[in-house]
Amino acid sequence: MLLGGKDKKGSLFIVSAPAGTGKTTLVNLLVQEFPTVIASISYTTRAPRLGEVNGKDYYFITESEFEAKIAAADFLEYVKLYDTYYGTSREWVEIQRQLGLHVILVIDTQGALQLQKLCEATFIFIRPPSLDELKNRLINRQTESLEMIEKRLACAERELEAAQYYDYEIINDDLQEAYQVLRSILIAEYHRISKKL
Repeated sequence: MLLGGKDKKGSLFIVSAPAGTGKTTLVNLLVQEFPTVIASISYTTRAPRLGEVNGKDYYFITESEFEAKIAAADFLEYVKLYDTYYGTSREWVEIQRQLGLHVILVIDTQGALQLQKLCEATFIFIRPPSLDELKNRLINRQTESLEMIEKRLACAERELEAAQYYDYEIINDDLQEAYQVLRSILIAEYHRISKKL
């Protein structure tokens, strides 16, 4: 079976990109194609966007609940962006990997850089074709105010600089082409004989 079965511990993949780059779409394509690939669902303190479902898109919790989880060391990584917390459940990731599933975390570069020091994973950065194209994508998805879009674009510049710390970089100017590169990385990493030093 492509990407193996449940006979060995699953791998951990970290995917980061500026908002609007298509990272969630690309990861969803992987999950649809490969039964042994699963995307982590982050916890967040932000309000759900139209159409988002608790437990499917995010786990929506209060700030006090989130801070209690921080105090209990429940998160593998967490960050606070735009006055909103985001975090990944440590226990959930470990259980999925023990079951032989390959876990993909779709997280901010801050969280990814935290994880580089803590665990063995493959780090993949998705880059937009340009900042102008990114702005167009953010405007066209109509989920945020112009003020928030400007904040996201300012953050995108910082995130683009962090790409140098990742193992792979994919430019998403064509969704199918970017997907083929992403799936190739996962397949190659699954077949890697030795891990990085």
